[in-house]
Amino acid sequence: MGEEREIGIDSARDFARAALEAAGAGRAMAQSLAEATVAAELRGRGSVGFAHLVDYIDGLKAGRIDGAAEPVSGSPAPAIVEVDARGGIAQHGFDLAFDTLCGRAFELGVASLALRNSFTTGELGHYAIRLAERGLLALAATNGPPLMAPPGVTRSVYCTNPLAFAAPGVDGPALLIDQASSATAFVNLREAASRGAPIPEGWAVDGQGAPTTDPAAALTGHLLPFGGVRGANVALMVEILAAALTGANWSLDAPSFVTGDHSPGIGLFVLAIAPRGHAADLATRLGAHLERLAGLGVHVPGKGKRDGRSPGVATLRLRTEVLARIAEASGIEPPR
Repeated sequence: MGEEREIGIDSARDFARAALEAAGAGRAMAQSLAEATVAAELRGRGSVGFAHLVDYIDGLKAGRIDGAAEPVSGSPAPAIVEVDARGGIAQHGFDLAFDTLCGRAFELGVASLALRNSFTTGELGHYAIRLAERGLLALAATNGPPLMAPPGVTRSVYCTNPLAFAAPGVDGPALLIDQASSATAFVNLREAASRGAPIPEGWAVDGQGAPTTDPAAALTGHLLPFGGVRGANVALMVEILAAALTGANWSLDAPSFVTGDHSPGIGLFVLAIAPRGHAADLATRLGAHLERLAGLGVHVPGKGKRDGRSPGVATLRLRTEVLARIAEASGIEPPR
């Protein structure tokens, strides 16, 4: 994996924010993304942490992200919060709408956020788990530029179209599920290509549509859904939630997030549910049930990866090569 450095959380956050501002992001945008980046690292999701930050910096410099964008929010119905990211980033728009979304969910029992016109959303679990921290059940869905096709289809029609789900426990979020509808995330494919490491069979096909274990060849083709048609069905469901309900671009119509000067203009849908009535003791019941499942050998997703701010955790271990890439792309010095 290469040489790593241990860096204080505050220093890592300051470095991310400074790099983004140097690339053209406004202060509030840079702060939102820096927080999300550090949180992803602390949850063990480095591929959508600092390694992914380079995509945002490049996007800002190329115009795929409008660094001066100020999200605009509205509410066409009491239980619906809408946000237009206006070519900016989803993290910024979500932060601005977060308190309103939580308040509506507790007041009405359920509320949704429909965000559009955004760059890619980064770690999708970030949105769901923050609501679980407030005691809400949360479901999040997002799309992006086309990277995946169902078996037998020769061109990409969906992004990896992930779903994330989080649930509250007695002492914080008890559960976090964050998974793509593709066999793997695109960032994992790209990471394997950068290291020259083979990928498992069933992840992707090459430019001629042939199965491949060569990540470089896979980057000329497309990803495959998990479970064949079943995974593709999940991708379509996500597409309807993230694009149709939000007014965002369909994946087929979304510009690339790594080339060009246009925003992908994709969507993020978030559903927040406040436990009430017979579900009022959900946190206690869920905690006990998850312990029972764990005792039977069942993997409980997200255990120990709560909100990225666990007590006693003061440093991050970051790859030197990633820090150097961010410093070079933004023109600032890496943290010391």
